[in-house]
Amino acid sequence: IDGVQATVANAINGTYPIVRPLLLLTKGEPEGIVKAFIDYCLSYQGQAVVEEEGYIAVEPTVEMKGTITEAGSTTVQPLAEAIAAVFMTKYPDIQVTIQGGGSSVGVKSAAEGTVDIGAASRELKSSEVGTVIPHVIAYDGIAVITNSSQTVSNLTKEQVMKIFAGEITNWSEVGGPNKTITVVAREEGSGTRGAFEEMVMGESVITATAILQPSNGALRTTVAGDPNAIGFLSFGYLDGSVKALSVDGVAATVENAKNGTYSIVRPLLLLTKGEPEGIVKEFINFCLGPEGQEVVAEDYMTVN
Repeated sequence: IDGVQATVANAINGTYPIVRPLLLLTKGEPEGIVKAFIDYCLSYQGQAVVEEEGYIAVEPTVEMKGTITEAGSTTVQPLAEAIAAVFMTKYPDIQVTIQGGGSSVGVKSAAEGTVDIGAASRELKSSEVGTVIPHVIAYDGIAVITNSSQTVSNLTKEQVMKIFAGEITNWSEVGGPNKTITVVAREEGSGTRGAFEEMVMGESVITATAILQPSNGALRTTVAGDPNAIGFLSFGYLDGSVKALSVDGVAATVENAKNGTYSIVRPLLLLTKGEPEGIVKEFINFCLGPEGQEVVAEDYMTVN
């Protein structure tokens, strides 16, 4: 037509004029499996099918090779590593390297562009909003934990707050043995600590006598080795070496976090400096897609 051949290449470059969109339509914002399907259609895998069938992709399909760097929350780290392992099996020409450092490191590194993706295990602070774009990939509960030998099995949220504030200092004050409580907490800048302070401590501050640990794993080890210790830990790190207490009579389980009866729950975020592109966008889409969310569901709460 007008001397221009009817080819996909000419339609893409705009010289062939008879081109129309193919639309999927929903009554409102799509949710659940409908959203997952539409996201898949727009992903690398879906757009590859579009091109295979002779149509024009919404965006030219990305060359799935290169390196993605991620750093930040030690809570997000094992989840991101597990998803990345599946992703790299599917796309062996992409290397995803993941480091910890804490949520504040994740926000700062993403904002400065020193990594492709930052990770945080708390809501963004007001001073951080606008510096990065958050992508919620999962939700996580924070458990109040003790040594596995501890006889106390339930605390009210107020009792938890008073213990970590140093107002309750002996287990006998909450129905336990006559032993001084060892408070173990995360370091400043930790997303787990930030979320715990926001949801449990309120205006109170964690006692200056608390033993501070730099990661979930280190905190769990410390509590497991001290019969009088108490700490707080991501659901994803719970194992038989420590005991998760009920809070206000509600057990610290994924099921109770999902149904809303367990209240100490926070988002797990991947952060980008701007709208993600290329293989970074494909990795985040993978985290939010069926395969990524299947990994999430093993220890955390899915986005949908």
